[in-house]
Amino acid sequence: MDIRSVGVVGAGQMGNGIAHVFALAGYDVILTDVNADALARALATIDRNIERQVARGKVSAADKTTAMARIKTTLALADVGACDLIIEAATERETVKQAIFEDLAPHLKPSTILTSNTSSISITRLASRTDRPEKFMGFHFMNPVPVMQLVELIRGIATDQETWDTLHEVVRKLGKTAASAEDFPAFIVNRILMPMINEAVYTLYEGVGSVKSIDEALKLGANHPMGPLELADFIGLDTCLAIMNVLHDGLADTKYRPCPLLTKYVEAGWLGRKTQRGFYDYRGEVPVPTR
Repeated sequence: MDIRSVGVVGAGQMGNGIAHVFALAGYDVILTDVNADALARALATIDRNIERQVARGKVSAADKTTAMARIKTTLALADVGACDLIIEAATERETVKQAIFEDLAPHLKPSTILTSNTSSISITRLASRTDRPEKFMGFHFMNPVPVMQLVELIRGIATDQETWDTLHEVVRKLGKTAASAEDFPAFIVNRILMPMINEAVYTLYEGVGSVKSIDEALKLGANHPMGPLELADFIGLDTCLAIMNVLHDGLADTKYRPCPLLTKYVEAGWLGRKTQRGFYDYRGEVPVPTR
């Protein structure tokens, strides 16, 4: 199937990044959200991020102008129904995602492929709530989308070969690399990454090290570009907790039990960079550890 138009549901950090890379790759994009301010912020962010690419010589000014013109925004979910491909990039809550796909159903073309950018939720289960489980896949981009090269492609139990082949070709046209993952909780990247972050939180919780010492230890001792607690703040502690809960519930193994300290931070509303406080306090000029 030839994909020309792409609908992106959710204009947050992931949604605006997905719209950015598709528009630059020549696709017509419709970005939708329930919040008009979120759509305005998304367009401003995309404009700013592409301008950075122009400044670095990776994109021409003409390419930027053309890409921005390809992105349309709407508050009406139904407006994306006519797209060839729809990517759901809403919050990491299954009930929210199910509601989106159910609301989309009456407005879809027969040929439209549905995907979710979920980082952990069962693709088979999400697909079963639609009228086209054979045309449904997990399409998991990494954050930040314009920078990260990987896309996880996850088949549900009913996904057909044509849908997988089509999305594999889309990833190639985006200039990214596809990794094929089976439909088990958290897939590949987060199945490995989130328990490491959770263990770093346990290490803090048990007093083995401070925020600073834990992050420095992994950066300098394991050559990680970002410490695990710094990375958790970047991802969002609520997202980290949601993925750990999916792992714990889905695999029924105590090694995936979320650290109580991670839960406490989320309960406090200290979710990381997006709320200005997490394992670091970002309200000043320099991030300061909160423990």
